[in-house]
Amino acid sequence: MSEQSTSIVWFDLVEKLGEIERERLIEAGLRPLPVRNVTEAVALAQSVDRLVVRLVDDTALVADLRKRLTPIQHRPALVARIDRDNFELAVKAMRDGADNVIASDDFSTSTWRLKSRTHIAPAYDPREKTYVFTDPNSQTLLALAQRVARSDISVLISGPTGVGKEVMARVLHESSARSRAPFVALNCATLPESLIESILFGHEKGSFTGAASSRAGLFEQANGGTLFLDEIGEMPYPLQSKLLRVLQEREVSRLGSNQTVKLDFRLVAATNRDLRAGIAAREFREDLYFRVSAFRLAIPALAERPGDILPLAALFLVKHSNGTQPPLLSRQAGEALLGYRWPGNVRELENVMQRALVMCTGGIVEPEHLVFDDLGGDGYSSAFQRSEQVHVSPTVAGAITVPPILRPQSFGAGVANHFSQCKAGSDEGLQSSVRATEYQAIMNAIRGSTSRNEAAARLGISPRTLRYKLARLREPIDSNLSALAEGVAS
Repeated sequence: MSEQSTSIVWFDLVEKLGEIERERLIEAGLRPLPVRNVTEAVALAQSVDRLVVRLVDDTALVADLRKRLTPIQHRPALVARIDRDNFELAVKAMRDGADNVIASDDFSTSTWRLKSRTHIAPAYDPREKTYVFTDPNSQTLLALAQRVARSDISVLISGPTGVGKEVMARVLHESSARSRAPFVALNCATLPESLIESILFGHEKGSFTGAASSRAGLFEQANGGTLFLDEIGEMPYPLQSKLLRVLQEREVSRLGSNQTVKLDFRLVAATNRDLRAGIAAREFREDLYFRVSAFRLAIPALAERPGDILPLAALFLVKHSNGTQPPLLSRQAGEALLGYRWPGNVRELENVMQRALVMCTGGIVEPEHLVFDDLGGDGYSSAFQRSEQVHVSPTVAGAITVPPILRPQSFGAGVANHFSQCKAGSDEGLQSSVRATEYQAIMNAIRGSTSRNEAAARLGISPRTLRYKLARLREPIDSNLSALAEGVAS
């Protein structure tokens, strides 16, 4: 046994830990301590870094352990082992407090060694990078992307400006076997031709004026991982042939060097242009197009996936609140967001929510706090000024769902945290979404507090008001949201 081995609690009532599996864990630097019940698990919790539990039918065990471990000063990370095909259980485990999910038959040394070296946050931090795929169109796209990610095929992501193409590229990377390797990104439209070649291929010392030292290019930096070339349609035509050669030969030579470096990377490219039109205009090489577009993913405009609008708005409010309690969206503000055409897509939505945080002085974002870019008009306009133009169709409002969150560390296990879609009518669907935003704020406060009184103080309300809000969240606007509320109130 290595002196540097890390002890972990091993709680599995399904099957005994076999000798082969035990040896693999030991090789990964872990010393499993099998326990037979929750009491034994909690008793050992303060002396270990990981508490590994096997789940089969439900997540009651995770919820119970999370509750018992909360008062412990040195709380171990809670890792759930779940069968690979039980996707829904994995989703629920992450939602109910598991810090990580691992396939129950995965005893590979690389997986468990990584888990032992990686710090797992003791609680969910809403400021972490998250991804929203709530609208049915987005969920279909996500499922396709995760399937494509299993192979090393080159992917071309298309969509209008600000729609989230780099987010999709990161999803492809995090969902692939390369997720632990580098993700390297370059916007081809932001650099002059003279610099792009050096940045992509690298250079040796003295290869050109100003080359004071040798430097690896992005191809080398992405070795083993993913290289993302945004706005590839803007790449200078002469450089396209050199890129094509690298993609074909899978090797690169730095500027000023005759030596070649073997490469192993996955290429993901993105564009907001019609590259086939660029081919016709002799602005983009046809052979390069077929090389980078082995599989194409088209991201629809934000207006075409309205179910993502309110979840994204809530996410941006949390993201830009700098650790303070974010305000909630009023129903009227939600209607204004849904009724806007979003020519700037997700990027514009983030700008609008940042302005709302500046304009909002209380705990509720109202229509007058929403300032849109209004690209088709004379400049900025507020939702309050446009109130007569706002209209929410039943189809749009009915598509709203409870905000899901995808966290990067969950992709490797194939976990996508999808909550059930609301089935209510237009008014109820919007009301459910607003309540879901309130639910998220309350849940974050409760999880980060040691008592209900502390949670109420964080929210800026009295304990009595908090009890009222929890009781109100139990009211069945729809069965899905009611179930979520029950989880908070218990």
